[in-house]
This record gives sequence, C-alpha cells and structure tokens, in this order.
Amino acid sequence: MAQPHAAPGVSYVMPVLNEVGYVADAVRSVLAQDYAGPVEVILALGPSTDGTAEVISGLTAADDRIRVVENPGMDIPIGLNRAIEAARHPVIVRVDAHTELSPGYTARGVETLQRTGAASVGGVMAAAGRPGVQAAIARAYNSRFGLGGASYHDDDAVAEGPAESAYLGVMDAALLRSVGGYDETLRRGEDWELNFRLRNSGHLVWFDPALQVRYWPRSSWGALSRQFWATGVWRGELVRRLGGRNSLRYFAPPLFVIDLLLCVLVAPLLASGLVAGWVGWLLALVYLGPLLYLALLGFAAVRSPGGVIDRLRVAYAIAVMHLSWGSGFLLGVTRGARDAVDTSRTES
Repeated sequence: MAQPHAAPGVSYVMPVLNEVGYVADAVRSVLAQDYAGPVEVILALGPSTDGTAEVISGLTAADDRIRVVENPGMDIPIGLNRAIEAARHPVIVRVDAHTELSPGYTARGVETLQRTGAASVGGVMAAAGRPGVQAAIARAYNSRFGLGGASYHDDDAVAEGPAESAYLGVMDAALLRSVGGYDETLRRGEDWELNFRLRNSGHLVWFDPALQVRYWPRSSWGALSRQFWATGVWRGELVRRLGGRNSLRYFAPPLFVIDLLLCVLVAPLLASGLVAGWVGWLLALVYLGPLLYLALLGFAAVRSPGGVIDRLRVAYAIAVMHLSWGSGFLLGVTRGARDAVDTSRTES
C-alpha cells in the first residue's frame, strides 16, 4: 500500500487575464517549489486577447498537474472561488500570474500555517521591474512611502506575527471555505476583505517575512494610474461597508487630494485680496500639505538608487499611485464602487 505524504497536499490557485509575458514564469516558479507533498495548479482563465490562452494550453499539455477553470466574467474573486471549488488539497496557496514564488515559499508557508494555527499566512511582496518605468514603479512599491507602510509591502519589515492582512496567502482550505471564500461582489480589495472576515470569525492571520514573492508591477504610467484608481474606488466601497474598521493609513491619500482641491479653491480668494489678515493666513495653511508632500517625494527620490532620471521616475510613480488611489477612494466612498473595473490589464 502506498504511504501517505507527510506533507499536506497543496492547491495553487491563480487568476489569469492577459498575462502572455508572465504566466509561464509564474507557473514554473510554482512547479519548481521544493515541497514534499502532492501539488496541483488551477488556473482561473479569463477571456484573454493577447495569446495567454495558447501559452496555458502548452503548459497544461506538458504537465498534468496544471488544470484550467474558465472565468468568463474576468472578476478575480469569482475566478479564485471557481479554482478553490475545484481544488483537491487541504492547503490553498493563492498566487498571481504577475508573481514568482521564492524556492522555499511553499514549505515555509505550510510549516508556518501548522506552527501558528493560522487560517492565512502571507509574506513580503518584493516588486521587481525591467529597466525604465517598470523598475521605477517597482521601487515605489518597495518604498514605505509608496503604499502606506503595510508590512507586506515594506522592504525593511522583519517581525513575524499577527497581521491585519496577508499578501496572497497560504490558507487552510477548510477555514477558507467556512467563511464563504472570496466576496464575489468585490472587484478589488478581495484579499484584505477575506482576511478581515477570517479575523472577525476568530481566526488568526499571520505575517512571516521569510515568505518572499517577486511581483512584476504595471509597466506604464497609464496602467499604473488605472490600477490604483480602481483599487482606491473599491477601498472606498469597503469603507462604506465596514466603516471605521479600515486602517487609518487608507485615509491619507484622499485627504491629500482634498487638500489639493482646497488649494485650487483658495488661490483666487488670496490672489484677489477678497480675504486678508488672519483669515488669509489661516486659508494659506492649506498649502502646507503640498509643500510637505513635495519634501516627502524629494526624500523618497534621494533614498532611491540610480541616476537623476531614475530617482525622478520613482518620485513620479509614488505621486501617481497616491493621487490615483486617493481620487478613486473619494469617488468610491461617496457614491460606491458600482461597476468600476481595473482596466490596467486590458488596455494599452
């Protein structure tokens, strides 16, 4: 009789849409994992138009551990739930087509899951980019100034312990299913919302900095702006749904956008002399926000490696991320997300 594996089986679930340049490397990094237990890869394939389906067809023909479930509506939570429904193993590892797992990721993640009794374990997103715009965007991702200091975005994060959310996630399949999987009414922020429900149900979410994932960000300014605008819209939607149970750091970019709008409104009043004296000085305080923000961008640029152009690109990437996210948030929190979609993978 065959002996059972000492290590639990792992099902990798990956939503895929228009990832012709990345999906093969992502799948290879999964199948190259040094892990003793049985594994499978389930790809939730959206209606791609760039040749991704043909690449995946070649991958499935070469390795029977790879399976495909269709995700015709493109929404990530729906695709993930379809993949989870098809999964055969007790551990779910959520991966993206724009990511590559470090060699010992799965073994470490499963060990941490079992050691801590957590429902979800995540690590560090280590953004990487090809020279030029994508490299600058990657540096902005890795900077604590870029994404608000969440532990899984912080290149200086070192402490293992309980967390608000987990990047991607090595998850207990039974507990994941017990809370209903991913919320299919969301189009962005689905990972944070899932971890919120897990924590609200009394389960532990755990951050382990030994888990490293290489992430390839968007490679154009337009795609970056569209991505962060949609993410901001859906974060605003989550604030509408959950109120103050969102971290305070999410409110910084929209407050800055509001400050910029106030600067525009105040400028003609000050220039025309309609307001003066202490009232004018009080109104002029709104300009402290942009001045401090420019100082922050300058500091982030100085800390970034490379030449002058490289540093300016990093500062610009941070500004695009903050302003797009903040603007989207204000729309989402005031009117709801409605039909907002991240088009950064479907438009050039």
